[in-house]
Amino acid sequence: MSARKSNRIGIAVVEYQRQFLIGVRDAHAPLAGFHEFPGGKCEPDESAEQCAVRECLEETGLKVTALQEIRYEEHAYDHADVQLHFWLCQPVETQTVFTDQNLKGFHWIPAKHLLDLRFPEANKSLIELLVNTYASE
Repeated sequence: MSARKSNRIGIAVVEYQRQFLIGVRDAHAPLAGFHEFPGGKCEPDESAEQCAVRECLEETGLKVTALQEIRYEEHAYDHADVQLHFWLCQPVETQTVFTDQNLKGFHWIPAKHLLDLRFPEANKSLIELLVNTYASE
């Protein structure tokens, strides 16, 4: 990685019944148009786990519990160097997971369809892991 500052990013990989919560990056954001999991930059005194849970609530309105870190990636993009902490999460309240449609632009996507989406390069090994683990019928 280069000498520029590296951003710690907490990412909530929210799984429920073999489906994942996926959004599309805003047109004005870096990597615009790419698919994404909820997540963002960690605050100075915040763990990546805490960040993933907080960012998921802020971005989707969904409260989640972080179960375990399932992948860590360092990647140098043109716009920034990133340390990506991917946390497997599950919704806290499951009764209304699929009926509550107010997820602020995020949608539930079956694992078997993740390979059809356009994710940033740093997500490649994670997507392969998720498909191999969750896409079997």
